[in-house]
Amino acid sequence: MTFRERLTAAAAGAVAIAVILVSGATFFVVRAQLRSSMDTSLDGIASTARVTETSGGWLVSLKHTSFGGAVGVAQVLEPNGAVGGLTGGTIPPTAEAERVAAGEIASLYQDETVSGVHLRVYTVREPGMPPGIALQVARPLTEVDQSLARLLRWLGLMSVVGIAVAGGLGYAVSRTAARPITQLTEAAEHVTATGDLSQRIEVLREEDEVGRLAAAFNRMLAALEASQEAQRRLVADASHELRTPLTSLRTNIDVLAGGRELPTEDRDRLMSDVRAQIAELTDLVGDLVEAGRGAAGAPIEVDDVRLDELVRAAVTRASARADARAIHFDERLEPCLVRGSGSRLERAIVNLLDNAVKFSPDGAVVDVRCTVDGEVTVRDHGPGIAPEDLPRIFDRFYRSDAARGKPGSGLGLAIVKQVADAHGGTVSAESAPDGGALIRLRVPAVAPAVRPSAESSPSPAHAG
Repeated sequence: MTFRERLTAAAAGAVAIAVILVSGATFFVVRAQLRSSMDTSLDGIASTARVTETSGGWLVSLKHTSFGGAVGVAQVLEPNGAVGGLTGGTIPPTAEAERVAAGEIASLYQDETVSGVHLRVYTVREPGMPPGIALQVARPLTEVDQSLARLLRWLGLMSVVGIAVAGGLGYAVSRTAARPITQLTEAAEHVTATGDLSQRIEVLREEDEVGRLAAAFNRMLAALEASQEAQRRLVADASHELRTPLTSLRTNIDVLAGGRELPTEDRDRLMSDVRAQIAELTDLVGDLVEAGRGAAGAPIEVDDVRLDELVRAAVTRASARADARAIHFDERLEPCLVRGSGSRLERAIVNLLDNAVKFSPDGAVVDVRCTVDGEVTVRDHGPGIAPEDLPRIFDRFYRSDAARGKPGSGLGLAIVKQVADAHGGTVSAESAPDGGALIRLRVPAVAPAVRPSAESSPSPAHAG
């Protein structure tokens, strides 16, 4: 069965059970009321009957004596089963009724069928009656039975109609309820067949479960579309950035392999260019791999890491690549514990330091700070950031005019932003008031870490 058919069957089944229960309860309540009224009527007849003993037997006086009449019929019952004082037809005695005559039971209501007539029989010993006898009065249940039969037919008809209406309404409701699921299925099939992630589902009621499912599917498609577009832009940008160094490298290799005798000075210069271009390509490929991993939205493996220790390790790595006579790293670090990927956070901090080194003049100081609330600041004393460059400084492959003559791929700060986003943090850049650039990387801190002792704490790293 389809989901719509199951939903329709469930709705119809639930209504059918409810209708049957209500109909059954109605029938038994009405039946109890009608029989209770009959029992009250028989009790009234018995209380007004007069029983006298004559020489010929017992005499019962009622207002009306025709068998089956509105007043009913009556007789006197003795403990041995003998009957007398008949007013109408004879009611066959029963063992339970004889116990009433014997004084073992005060009264008794019974159903009996006499000459094809369904009777309600009441056996009682009324006060003032001669000892050793009981009075039996009866009325036919014909009208009660007919009323109950009519009620049963109407309830059955109403149940059938109710179930049919419930099935129709259930089908209509299931169509409405299943429409978002049908649209979701069609959208998923469309995306699978065409790869088009622009498909969306109309959400009518986002507050219910089906609406939330449709809205979540729309958000998933939007995220996939954004990821696909980011990867497409990354591939396009990477192709553009790789074209220039590859062309230059091929040209230099062609010259070296051309078979012409080159002066030693020219050959050494070409070889130096080839090595530099290979190193540049190596760095660019590494940055592309890191940028592609962030653009794909791959999950990161998180653990408790000491942010201040990552900063110290990053300073050591950046010092090895800096000019030993040009840069001095001034570490001001406070112990800080965060949850994240240690390798990716360290890579982001190294990128910040490399960027600061690149724009720092000879003899400058790069200030590095780490605070207990998870903020890492890197400040250089270079030319600073032009106002028109600030909005785009974290874009992939964006290079300002001041950076075009310097080494780099234009991906370093973009990778920093990706790492910050992946850790639920932020990164921002600004020009320092007294010159230079100031970049802040913020990652949510878990709790302040234990400050390392003076003996175990590494000394500030220096470039040289």
